[in-house]
Formats: sequence, structure tokens, C-alpha cells
Amino acid sequence: MIGYIQGKLLKKEDDRVLLLANQIGYEVMIPAFVMETLKSKAIGDEVSLYIYYQQTERQPRPVLIGFNLEEEKEFFQQFISVGDIGPLKAIKAMTVPIREIARAIETEDVERLRQLKGIGSRTAQKMIAALVGKVTRFVGLEVGDAAGGGLMHAASEQVLDVLVSQLGFKTADAKQKIAAALKRNRSLTTAELLFDEVLRGEHIHDDR
Repeated sequence: MIGYIQGKLLKKEDDRVLLLANQIGYEVMIPAFVMETLKSKAIGDEVSLYIYYQQTERQPRPVLIGFNLEEEKEFFQQFISVGDIGPLKAIKAMTVPIREIARAIETEDVERLRQLKGIGSRTAQKMIAALVGKVTRFVGLEVGDAAGGGLMHAASEQVLDVLVSQLGFKTADAKQKIAAALKRNRSLTTAELLFDEVLRGEHIHDDR
């Protein structure tokens, strides 16, 4: 199974690229949010992609789907676990960075999910039901910045531990509060700042 390709860019289309690696040309499908990061790449440039390999009895022809980060690939695998969302539909739907989709799921924002290409209200609700509480770690992931994504994942885990073990929140509720805080303030960089933002949200809620 192919999990990673590093090669020379031979061709670039709207939703796919052709990469030459070891004298073999690989056609790789590219979600829109990933393609945005490849706009600066010219024919002949070196490109490296993590690959999701798709082949089934119903679809015997192998399909390669490319991502900049392994975390993006992992989110994609979660995304297609939802009923009615297959790999090809997911490629078209992922028009924004995965952190934005993850935030919408964790905050149960149906309207935001409906803005994704090909996603209606019913499918958006299925996504939330299947994935809420499972994609929090992707909320802080920055496109093309694995270190940044890992940093916010670590911060989220620290805050989650405090909310659950010290303040008595249920895990699912705590994850939603963290996702909501990250949605309100996208400039958060540390666990301390994230925790303060979560508490600020609680105060706003209490005032209401």
C-alpha cells in the first residue's frame, strides 16, 4: 500500500496532480484545501504528500488521495467513516482547512457544515452525531504546520485534563468548550491562554 510519495510535479489540474517518483507517474486526487497550498508549486518542483489509498470491490481502480500532513490524512479517515460520505464526496466537500471542519463538528454548527460542497443538513447532522468529541485534536491544526498543530493538540489535552479531573466537567462537555474557545479566538498559542478563554466563555454563558 502506498502511504507517502515524494516526487517531481509533472501536471496539475483542479482536483489532482501527476507526480513522477522513481520513473513512475502517480495520479493523486487533491482536496481543495490542500490544492490551495500547492498553488505556488510549478511544473518540475518537488512535492511530498501523505497518501490515503482507496480500493474496494465496488471501486476496483485504486485511488490515491494526497495530504500535506499525516494529521490531515487521519482526519480524512474519520470524515469518511460517516455514513453517506465516501472518499470522492469527501474530497469535494473539504473546501476549507480541516481545523475549521473540526471546529464546526465539535461546536455542532450545522450551518457551517452545510457550507461544505455537497453537504446538506441531514449529512451535517450525521457528521456531528458520529464525530463530535472525536476530532477535537484537529481543531488547532494549522495547514502546512505540523508543529503548530501538535502544540495546540498538547495544549487542548492539558486543558481537557484540568476541566475533567479538577473541575468535574464531563469529557464530551469539556471537549465542546475547548472547541468553542478555539473557534472564538484563533490566536491562542498556549494551554494557559486556552484555559482562560474557556473560562471567559463560561462567564459569558453565566451572564446570560
